[in-house]
Amino acid sequence: MSRFAFTGVLAALMVSTASHLALASDADVIREYRDRGEIEALMWRYTHALDTLNEDAYAAVYTPDGSFGTGERASVGTEALKKIITDVKKRRAEQEAKGEKPDKMYHVITNEHLEFVDKDHARLHSYWMTVFQPVKQGDPVRVAAAGRGVDELVRVKGHWLIKHRDVQPKDD
Repeated sequence: MSRFAFTGVLAALMVSTASHLALASDADVIREYRDRGEIEALMWRYTHALDTLNEDAYAAVYTPDGSFGTGERASVGTEALKKIITDVKKRRAEQEAKGEKPDKMYHVITNEHLEFVDKDHARLHSYWMTVFQPVKQGDPVRVAAAGRGVDELVRVKGHWLIKHRDVQPKDD
């Protein structure tokens, strides 16, 4: 084989390999883009379930062994996660039984930074607030709590879920 033929074959292999790598890279970019959209929708379902006090929808955004909280005080597993919501419902019902009308609750997640650990694991860093819309028009909105969160997310059977939501992480 002549030197020119060998160089031509080598060049063809390099182009073939480079185009394959580019396609794999493009596929990774497309997957990550889709994953970001799915994670954004997941976090919307999380806040909406929390604000509408839907315990089934709330637990459904977590893995079956998912957890909310820090350390020993974390609520772990589907039933414990549902209990977070049923406890809030109970307190609101008690307020209403006393003739009080509870303010509408909203959870806000903002300044998000999503990092992919690998193709099936991600970490969402964010700031959060719990705010209450007053019952009486003209009264100010009340910020009940605010903080920083780190969510561990995992792909399960092709869909992203929350593995652990920590709204009081130790500073990095």
